[in-house]
Amino acid sequence: MSGQTVRVSKLLAASCDEVFDAWLDPDGMREWMLPGTVKHCDVMLEPHVGGRFHIFMKSAGADYVHSGEYRVLERPSKLAFTWVSSRMDRQETLVTIELFERGERQCELVLTHERVPADHSAKGLGVGWNQMLEKLGKRLGVRA
Repeated sequence: MSGQTVRVSKLLAASCDEVFDAWLDPDGMREWMLPGTVKHCDVMLEPHVGGRFHIFMKSAGADYVHSGEYRVLERPSKLAFTWVSSRMDRQETLVTIELFERGERQCELVLTHERVPADHSAKGLGVGWNQMLEKLGKRLGVRA
């Protein structure tokens, strides 16, 4: 499959286990999976390979629905899942999260979003992922 690729990274003050767990915690995700003007989201997860997830984001201007299937769950270093979004005309894309230990309680997260449709703003998608990772970092910092 073709399309654009978006890659973002973030150094987080947490262990890779904690970061991995954050991606499988629906209650926590409700607090950090809020890009741009999104103020509320509902999250339903079946966190096992082949399991599905659904994320419903609500902003003042629009609602967004994201769903997908977990393809890889390799604790504590890698998650991969399909990403089907109402923002991308429900075309299936692929998100891979790689986690690297970078010292005591330091984890580098590298997110790669592949097969992004050519008519979708890769720059805007990168901004949204960065905003969410910033909120994830704050949430993990509070728990530390």
